[in-house]
Amino acid sequence: LSTATIIAVGVNTDGRREVLGVATGASEAEVFWKGFLRSLADHGLRGVKLVIADDHKGLRAAASKVFHASLQRCRVHWMRNALAHGPAKQRPAVVAMLKTIFAQETAAEARAQWNSVADALRERVPKLAELMDVAREDVLAYSAFPREHWPQIASTNPLERLNGEIKRRSDVVGIFPNPAAVIRLVGALMLEQNDEWAVSRRYMSLESLAVLSDAPRASLPGVAA
Repeated sequence: LSTATIIAVGVNTDGRREVLGVATGASEAEVFWKGFLRSLADHGLRGVKLVIADDHKGLRAAASKVFHASLQRCRVHWMRNALAHGPAKQRPAVVAMLKTIFAQETAAEARAQWNSVADALRERVPKLAELMDVAREDVLAYSAFPREHWPQIASTNPLERLNGEIKRRSDVVGIFPNPAAVIRLVGALMLEQNDEWAVSRRYMSLESLAVLSDAPRASLPGVAA
């Protein structure tokens, strides 16, 4: 039986990354996400402004209810999904057009460029234009935050190395007897990673975080994958 392993990572008020929690379960179910996020809140997590993840409807609903946080849909995963709706021969041109959106310097400019690109694609790739109409706020949520943070919060890419290491170690084991065994392995890896982050250079500057902080104990922003 296959199961999903969920990891939550945040940036604390000291500007360093921190492992917030690990769980196993059905990653698409809102009830699972709500229970997971509530467990983080019960352990003291406060002040979450943004949750960065793939497109999980259950997570979106849970993040809104538990933390009153908005959701940043991973920009990289969204682009991959969007490109699947157009002819392969048009992909290089479409990628170039989409990248102009993320090259903008302000939130207003990014939204304006998003609308321009969607309109330009509406006749040639109508399905993609429709997807853009629906996804704009989720994919551009990062632009409401300090410009300095954009590379870290626009996608789940910062977690890819971590996810890769978990996959490598779990592949060695192969089959786990129960969910607790999964948690033991992943939990041990996360403890190692947390120790490494605790002594590494700051992931975000104190000055940029101060703009967002509304409570001394806040952890900003939250990242889940």
